[in-house]
Amino acid sequence: MDDEPHIGFVLRPFLEQLGYRVSFARTLDEARNALRASPPTDGLLLDLHLPDGSGLDLLRDLRKERATARLPVLVLTAEGEDRILREARRLGAVLVTKPFSPTKLTQRIAMMFGDSQPETP
Repeated sequence: MDDEPHIGFVLRPFLEQLGYRVSFARTLDEARNALRASPPTDGLLLDLHLPDGSGLDLLRDLRKERATARLPVLVLTAEGEDRILREARRLGAVLVTKPFSPTKLTQRIAMMFGDSQPETP
């Protein structure tokens, strides 16, 4: 989930080509709806700054819910405040700071899922 549409337009085809199933939400409300959908979500790419609230609040909520307490979460952020980044890590998120390269993102996603590094297209 990211509030910057161009990031989703770039990431979706790249990740789908690597074999990931991708859905995209631009707001917390859209993300909450997507997380309730079927089939269940295997992992979440999360921005911390969204138009309708904080991605960190969503991450806190996910960790409180039994069904999503262990959901792999990768935070994509331009956030530079150490306190916020530490909180995201404490909540079990893997961090990737913007700007990022597709290679770095792919490596972190593979790490998040415990996969071997997928081959880049």
